Amino acid sequence: MQQGIDPAMDRKEELALKHRRVAVYMEAAGLDAVLLSRRCNFSWYTCGAHNYVSNACEVGNSRLLVDGDGARVITNNIEAPRLRDEELAGLPIEVCEFDYTRPADQTQLLANLIASRRVAADSPTGGLKLPLLDGAFDRLRMQLLDVEIDRLRALSRDVVLAVEATCRNITCGENETSIAGALGCALRSVGAVPWVLLVAADDRIDRFRHPLPTNNVCKRIAMLAVGAERDGLISACTRLVSFAKLSADLQNKHKAVATVDAALWSMTRPGVTFGEIFDEARRAYEQTGFGEQWRLHHQGGSIGYQPRDAKAAPGDTTAALEDQAFAWNPSITGTKSEDTILCGRLEPQPLAAPTDWPMIGVRWKDYRISRPDILVR
Repeated sequence: MQQGIDPAMDRKEELALKHRRVAVYMEAAGLDAVLLSRRCNFSWYTCGAHNYVSNACEVGNSRLLVDGDGARVITNNIEAPRLRDEELAGLPIEVCEFDYTRPADQTQLLANLIASRRVAADSPTGGLKLPLLDGAFDRLRMQLLDVEIDRLRALSRDVVLAVEATCRNITCGENETSIAGALGCALRSVGAVPWVLLVAADDRIDRFRHPLPTNNVCKRIAMLAVGAERDGLISACTRLVSFAKLSADLQNKHKAVATVDAALWSMTRPGVTFGEIFDEARRAYEQTGFGEQWRLHHQGGSIGYQPRDAKAAPGDTTAALEDQAFAWNPSITGTKSEDTILCGRLEPQPLAAPTDWPMIGVRWKDYRISRPDILVR
């Protein structure tokens, strides 16, 4: 933190910038207010606050009504104290509460606040039957402010440290659930919540692109992949560790997948469409000798307040934005490459460097980068 800077004031300034984005959107859409219940939108607007209790939800239990004058949170009397005292402390956001034993009061409270105004919501609102916001609203949160980039960079460093430290500490003969527990603990210890936590050992790396941890024992090699959230923002990372010398075949595959990653990074520039980025990755798969592997798993896409706000796909005309975060995750059977990067004005920027980790230099056309290799222990 810079000396003399009041963090509460910084957060108020951030909130004001985001409110202006919403106000411009509402004017263009002919709206008087928006009602935000999705976790991603709530956390974005409130500069990192959380409106949920259960991790297993897309929509939180507290709603945010934003109009031209500011914002109010509508929540029950259970959540109101925590929201006032912790999540929203220092922010000019009023908390309006209702008795949790009378859930119908929430609908009435919202109806009173909305009255005859033109309001759209980001999720269904039951009896109110409000129209839903369009995709243009989602774009508001995708171009990150400097303060958000700083938060995501700090999170990305912690995620990389947690994944790589866990890889170094795995014991040959340990099962996937134990490895997942260690990684989850490492992330939780720095305030990051695992949204995606995948672990595969040995043949499960070849068999499954999304390997949920099982009791399968690691004898030769393990892959760890994670997407972790803190302050609403999410960072992704994948690493592999081997207890045996790598075969020439796996070395070739990993260099190829890192080359595909280089192709994806090279195209991650403002104005380039997701479809164009995808096509470049497909060409890289073909030129490295793995032409059909792109069909077996998505290639990743933009990240931020969602694990993936959008995944790249053929023909997608959505353009990458300056200061938008991305997590590409090309895979070839047996290996994968993934880190979180920023779409910079001139070139993509990694948000966290690997620790003392083996690297592999790759080139795609005139673009050169170093990507994490497979750690051999």
